[in-house]
Amino acid sequence: MSHNISRRDFNKLLVTGVAGSALGIFGTIKPAFAAQKRVVVIGGGFGGAAAAKYLKKLDSSISVTLVEPKATFYTCPFSNWVLGGMRTMQDIGHTYTLLKSKYGINVLADSATGIDAAKGTVTLKSGKVLNYDRLIVSPGIDFKWSAIEGYSESVSQTKMPHAYEAGAQTILLHKQLLAMKNGGKVIICPPGNPFRCPPGPYERASLIAHYLKAKKPKSKILILDAKDKFSKQGLFKKGWDTLYPGMIEWRSGPTGGKVTKVDAGSMSVTTDFGVEKGDVINIIPPQQAGKIAFKAGLTDASGWCPVNPSTFESTIHPGIHVIGDACIAGAMPKSGFAASSQGKVAAASIIRLFQGKEPAPPSLVNTCYSLIGTDYGISVAGVYSLSPTGIIEVPGSGGLTPMDADADHLREEAMFAEGWYKNISQDIWG
Repeated sequence: MSHNISRRDFNKLLVTGVAGSALGIFGTIKPAFAAQKRVVVIGGGFGGAAAAKYLKKLDSSISVTLVEPKATFYTCPFSNWVLGGMRTMQDIGHTYTLLKSKYGINVLADSATGIDAAKGTVTLKSGKVLNYDRLIVSPGIDFKWSAIEGYSESVSQTKMPHAYEAGAQTILLHKQLLAMKNGGKVIICPPGNPFRCPPGPYERASLIAHYLKAKKPKSKILILDAKDKFSKQGLFKKGWDTLYPGMIEWRSGPTGGKVTKVDAGSMSVTTDFGVEKGDVINIIPPQQAGKIAFKAGLTDASGWCPVNPSTFESTIHPGIHVIGDACIAGAMPKSGFAASSQGKVAAASIIRLFQGKEPAPPSLVNTCYSLIGTDYGISVAGVYSLSPTGIIEVPGSGGLTPMDADADHLREEAMFAEGWYKNISQDIWG
């Protein structure tokens, strides 16, 4: 299939759930009915759950064990909709019931505490040891707690939530917004690159503004950004001017946006330009690969995991595949859709490796929708391929919502966002 599909038609493919097959992610795979192979998957998010499901769908003879401590996985995508009062936590929660009952995946409610790459074992918090022939690690992110003076995991749990792992943090931030007075100030502090979901903080500002405009219209939002630009910047700013004029202020790093210190007692943050006080403060700290990736020695000096871009196999420990936010994936952003795409590629690659075959060159896709208002959506999409330098975006394969998009187009994008979430959730956990 040619890659010169229009951005709008590409998004329609994603929403209708056919883009995966249309873009040839898997190639042709025949089940291997040899001695049963064992694959352990650590992490039940977009990447890990997708990898586990597609391993069984593509070859039911493989023994697949998914290690995930949470009985219900709450997605970061659409968690901003909860903050804006447009969804509930129940709407973004997914269980592993069908992965167990329909696909025969052994789901263990446990945490991985150690990996022995030489022995091919995973040690769990319960003390159980799992043997594997291939291991998939999808650990998500961890936070660099010491990067901002005064900030800590304890502060995030009580005063200044990051809400970048959906669940208790989302609930805390939502409660703070509900309790805030009319005329209060919300401060959002995004980190420098790279980090999970680059447009996430700005969609968050948009949907908090949506709530405040309806319930507490005298309130303001201040975004203190460590960066000098951000994802979909022009589209977001246009949306803010249209829907929330005068409510949202964004400051770049060079103009006083970089936060160097926080004080939870006085509910204030410090930048090079002075101190700002807020009624609700959302600190999103700098990030790195999840803890188990560090413990297993899968990370390099960047704090992320280098991988072979054709299979997502670790370049440090053979036999271990790292997918999702934790891996270094070239031009691909750290997003839920990217993680699911990588999970499917890793699954297909592992099956072919078990068969003694060369993995097929992958086609990788990503799309990211952001809601600015109820009927105001924007998106970015892309198709990625391998090059001598790693994963690159195929020129002309996707792109952004046009700056001159009319109201009907923006309403359509908002509708596509809902369809995308419904379909990807069904694809992974259904």
